[in-house]
Amino acid sequence: MISNNELQINEEIRDKEVRVVTDNGEQLGIMSAAQALEAAAERELDLVKIAPTAKPPVCKIMDYDKYRFEQSKKKKEAKKNQRIIETKEIQLSLNIDTHDFNTKANHAKKFLESGKKVKVVIRFKGREMAHTEYGFDPMQRFAEACSEVGSIEKPAKVEGRNMMMFLAPKTGK
Repeated sequence: MISNNELQINEEIRDKEVRVVTDNGEQLGIMSAAQALEAAAERELDLVKIAPTAKPPVCKIMDYDKYRFEQSKKKKEAKKNQRIIETKEIQLSLNIDTHDFNTKANHAKKFLESGKKVKVVIRFKGREMAHTEYGFDPMQRFAEACSEVGSIEKPAKVEGRNMMMFLAPKTGK
């Protein structure tokens, strides 16, 4: 006997009375669980409790293995259609040089154009922690440099020793 934590099948159904429906939707009415199990055995199919909270519970006569196969196929199809968005991280510093800044901005633009999100991070070291407000200027310049292909998803925010900002690719070009 195949067991499933969501659906009770065949002998697992312990209710006194159940409402029985066939696999093509025909109502067989309310009967005891034993009678319903016999009706399923006559058709060489399984009795599956599909609505346990109903009064009386609703059971369907169906091919349980085929039902499980269909469900797993639906799950795989849904998983295949999911799009995973990757996040790339770019690290800046407070006193970054112009050329380094432009190089990192160009990398970020490439990531954004390919549909990836970009996490921009400034790590504060030593005495820089006393002046975390200086980090907002490079972050703002970086967001402006990438503004044609991306937009700010989460604005710059200081968390511990880091300042973080998230850029997302622009949609609808």
